[in-house]
Amino acid sequence: QVQLVESGGGLVQPGGSLRLSCAASGSIFRLNLMVWYRQAPGKQRELVATSTPDGYTNYADSVKGRFTISRDTGKNTVYLQMNSLKSEDTAVYYCNANGLTITRAPFSSWGQGTPVTVSP
Repeated sequence: QVQLVESGGGLVQPGGSLRLSCAASGSIFRLNLMVWYRQAPGKQRELVATSTPDGYTNYADSVKGRFTISRDTGKNTVYLQMNSLKSEDTAVYYCNANGLTITRAPFSSWGQGTPVTVSP
């Protein structure tokens, strides 16, 4: 009932920047916690950044100072601005949205993932 569409991934050189977007659509009453995760080849999925409706954000130590999570409430969209990218940031990035549907049922939905490759 709630779909997420991610975009913005691609190939970038070390030191470069990318901006990921995750747009939520469907029977949404309210979006609460929104999270970006990533999964590198051969590794477990890890949390990258979180955003709450009241503006609180949290980041993995490995991306603090380089990544910024933000959200546009009117567009039901969350962004991940990634600067000073490193080869170790190479991964598939996933968006996770949590909230309430129009029937006030809780939901937790995942995007399909968008690949980010950092390479010379």
